[in-house]
Amino acid sequence: MTPRELIGVAEVPGGPPLRLFRRGGDFMIVLERNELMSTRMHGSEVALGTMTCDRLAGRMSGSWAPHLLIGGYGMGFTLRAVLGRLAADARVTVVELVPGIIDWARGPMAAVTDGCLDDPRVTLTMGDVAATIGQATAAFDAILLDVDNGPDGLTRPENDGIYSNQGLAAARKALRPGGVLAIWSASPDPAFARQLERAGFTVETVRVRARETGKGPVHVVWFAVKR
Repeated sequence: MTPRELIGVAEVPGGPPLRLFRRGGDFMIVLERNELMSTRMHGSEVALGTMTCDRLAGRMSGSWAPHLLIGGYGMGFTLRAVLGRLAADARVTVVELVPGIIDWARGPMAAVTDGCLDDPRVTLTMGDVAATIGQATAAFDAILLDVDNGPDGLTRPENDGIYSNQGLAAARKALRPGGVLAIWSASPDPAFARQLERAGFTVETVRVRARETGKGPVHVVWFAVKR
């Protein structure tokens, strides 16, 4: 087997560092012993984007130009998926906490990035997506979150607030009527689905395979529509 090669280390504010590895033509981003994402298995990250757009499809017509918020960038699979579905007048705000992630996207992973960060529909903001959500009122048609392996602060403890009752109330306030809060998770969490319901959302739990081929581990995406 081809050995992994360490390409870079990125500091995470308030959390342990991320490491970027390359094995052959594949890249992996690792947190301690957890492989957070890889170019080998990104089907569920793509589904996070395409399935969110599917749920907005009835509204993406006429003069209505949707505004989506994505946190964080990761390897850009979700961003590229939504750009493939959105019209030229749509807007996508990407919030990424870790500068090193963007350095990798524009550096060793430039071929994977495929110019998506330079798309005229995209605005890149460096910072905490929770702060962006908390400052917004009826600003977004969809909020797509893939900042942890589930509804807890894996990458850093401060992320727990995103999934708290207060954090979900902020997300609901930041969405336009009928807006979608889409949250990626590595595993099911029925208690969190009930928490979303109590927070004023109609919730759909979708299980998605990690690979676009329909194989690999089963991940979960919650699509929570603002009531």
